Amino acid sequence: MTAVGQAFFMVFEPYTLMVMVLAALYGLFVGAVPGLTATMAIALLVPVTFFMAPIPAIAAIVTATAMAIFSGDIPGCLLRIPGTPASAAYADEAFAMTRKGQAETALGAGLVFSAVGGLFGTLVLIVAAPALAEFATRFSSFEYFWLVLLGLTCAVFITSDRPVKGLITLFLGLLVACVGLGNPAGFPRFTFGNTEMMGGIGMISMMIGMFAISELIRFVVDTSPPPELVVEKVGNVLAGQWALAKKYPKQILRGSVLGTAVGALPGAGADIAAWMSYAMSKKFSKEPEKFGTGHVEGIVESGAANNSALAGAWIPALVFGIPGDSITAIVIGVLYMKNMNPGPSLFTTNPQNIYAVFLLFIVANIIMVPMGILCIKVARRILRVPRNLLMPIILMFCIVGTFAINNSLFEVGVMLVAGVIAYVLEENRFPIAPAILGVVLGGMLEENFITSMIKSDGNLLAFVGRPIAATLAAVTLLVWFTPIAMGWLRRRNAAVPA
Repeated sequence: MTAVGQAFFMVFEPYTLMVMVLAALYGLFVGAVPGLTATMAIALLVPVTFFMAPIPAIAAIVTATAMAIFSGDIPGCLLRIPGTPASAAYADEAFAMTRKGQAETALGAGLVFSAVGGLFGTLVLIVAAPALAEFATRFSSFEYFWLVLLGLTCAVFITSDRPVKGLITLFLGLLVACVGLGNPAGFPRFTFGNTEMMGGIGMISMMIGMFAISELIRFVVDTSPPPELVVEKVGNVLAGQWALAKKYPKQILRGSVLGTAVGALPGAGADIAAWMSYAMSKKFSKEPEKFGTGHVEGIVESGAANNSALAGAWIPALVFGIPGDSITAIVIGVLYMKNMNPGPSLFTTNPQNIYAVFLLFIVANIIMVPMGILCIKVARRILRVPRNLLMPIILMFCIVGTFAINNSLFEVGVMLVAGVIAYVLEENRFPIAPAILGVVLGGMLEENFITSMIKSDGNLLAFVGRPIAATLAAVTLLVWFTPIAMGWLRRRNAAVPA
């Protein structure tokens, strides 16, 4: 049987399809409840994947992510509270449409064009990932060192409007990555004599804490009254969507392209893609004055961008082991647990697994439409679930799931501490995405640096001695020094008298 045939068999077997349906329902529910993010959904799902084969485990993650990103639009449209950060970019626009009696159009645009954007991103993933993997076979430790450094740099400058704060959280993540024996010298670092810490800080338990516990704390301290639903019933959400597709083809394509490109940048993710796409839609629109008054154009473009970013984020994750967003940071941990180590060899040793991943993205984005319609129909019931009942159940799942990773109470403690730290950081406008990237990539950065130093016998010029390494070094240094140079020029121009 060919690799493609094996992939079809793995994806379309009844167990995998059942997992996808259940993950879709779970993702739709989590995304539709304000405050429960897509990343939180995946962090809570990881302990469940321990008991699954690799392909069903990835199927659950891919499906739940796509559904949660879309269903975050529902409370944004009906309550003006985005369910996920990716939906925040156009929540005001969608709510304004609901006020005008156009909730069906707003929700339908979010659903249909999320699926279109997701399929576009998948197409790019199918084309780009194998080509990049072939290119990556020429990489040595020198190239990987610069690539990781570039990824960490991009995470700081892209994900934060305050690069200094982003840099602080990045170094915090790199510090956490130093803990334990998992370093090239095998020397215990920052363990403080605790044997539990010799294995390092568990990435999955830390992620669950940073994305789930921090949200639970935020709910506890939030004293604002619950919002009221604006509409009692939503009609046919597919009505008029074909007309929108014919009216805004450039916007759909532009949002899909931008979303995929932004998703592939380390640390960016769907929420940044959606904000950038909405801003671009307004800038190039023939009717910019309508934005903010309930205009569907921005929803069409941003909806395509947020789901195309999901597939884009998998490109660097699969090829280089560098996460495109916080969700793929969790995914990389799952891939390692399932012996599907990210990197060029993943495409050559077991190609059927990669083809199965491609198929999973296609199927997930196709079933999003009927499952999304179902979710919209029952949205009023989902949004009326009392959150003071829901949150204790989520806390219980967090504790049980984290304990199940290594049957260790220490992991539960890591989760709780990480949650408190993430809450404090976010409340003080510190982005946590660079911290996650620091934890995931810190070990890879150190390992490739040490390996390169040993190979070059301590000669630092060897880091730019190969063409690809020199190019990556130039790009990295350009990203570092361009903001500094621009700031210096602005100060200089301001100092010159008119």
